[in-house]
Amino acid sequence: MLILFLLSVIVISLSGAMMPGPVLAITIERSYKSRATGPLIAIGHGLVEVPLIILIYFGLSRFFKLAPVQTFIGVIGGGMLIYMGINAIRTGNNTYEKKNPSYGSVVGGMITSAANPYFFLWWATVGAALIIKSTIFGIVGFILFIIAHWLCDLGWYSIVSIGIYKTGSFENERLNKIILNICSLLLLGFGLYFIISVIVK
Repeated sequence: MLILFLLSVIVISLSGAMMPGPVLAITIERSYKSRATGPLIAIGHGLVEVPLIILIYFGLSRFFKLAPVQTFIGVIGGGMLIYMGINAIRTGNNTYEKKNPSYGSVVGGMITSAANPYFFLWWATVGAALIIKSTIFGIVGFILFIIAHWLCDLGWYSIVSIGIYKTGSFENERLNKIILNICSLLLLGFGLYFIISVIVK
């Protein structure tokens, strides 16, 4: 039944979106300056995710399971996350109220998604299984699957973004800087972890 399938998609998608990771970290870091951060991050995430879903639909899930591919994504992606973490620390500690990051939230959502090798592995395994199930309901089922999944990302990151913006928007600059630095260090940590995890096996 299509409705039951879409409900399962929502539950699985939300469980993935709510897990701590680079995308959530950059959402928290950026949300102090704009309530639109969540939707923009979700758009950037979707710009990477939807083409990937379509590629898997056409049978490329095995490609993302290959060890050389995972190593390449882990090293390059980890390096990008380390750069973003360093840049975020520098931005957060220099003219906090005025200085803007060197890239927008849409780009940030794209980079943190594409830089995460486990993002591709999830889609090559759990995601691929959901895609296959969606084909039972034809092209309509596949399209509804994409929409339902992305709306979960949009909803969650929007809730996080709006909540942080409303409760902590520059009311306590010192606390905000601490949280921003923690999120920046998380990006650094994820970057190092991704590189080490694909090199040392």
